Amino acid sequence: MDYIGIDIGSTAAKVAVLGEHNIKFVMPTGWSSKETAEAIRNQLINSGVDMQTCRVVSTGYGRSAVTYAQKKLTEITCHAAGAMQFSKDCTVIDVGGQDTKVICVENGSVFDFLMNDKCSAGTGKFIEVMANRLGYDIDELFEHAALGIPLAISSLCTVFAESEIINYIG
Repeated sequence: MDYIGIDIGSTAAKVAVLGEHNIKFVMPTGWSSKETAEAIRNQLINSGVDMQTCRVVSTGYGRSAVTYAQKKLTEITCHAAGAMQFSKDCTVIDVGGQDTKVICVENGSVFDFLMNDKCSAGTGKFIEVMANRLGYDIDELFEHAALGIPLAISSLCTVFAESEIINYIG
């Protein structure tokens, strides 16, 4: 039997299959979570997964679109459950496409969490915009950032921060 985890986020969908098949893949979410969920189902079937006998859990922004999931859980629950496989006391940081979450786990339970979902500052979209402005993909941006000198960006707004980056470039 296969156990499948599907996370349909705002920008990417992540899939992990454990059991008879060991499969991992990522695909862009696109405009429709329903279409993404159906594309995932088709890819799983094409990979030999028996959708009649497998167990599926969905999470993320588009979790409700996964109509074939037996369980639909929040990202906070899923992140905490995964992190607790390594430590019963930890902090999980999720920089997603639309929000950033910080989840505090104590004694094997979610103690507290914070979420920035008001604007794109500090999210994956913010990092993507900055990388594009500098002419890098995200991996290249991280490589250059590790070698560079930190510069202060005073604005928390993506649009204003992008203007500051342009001023630094000259």
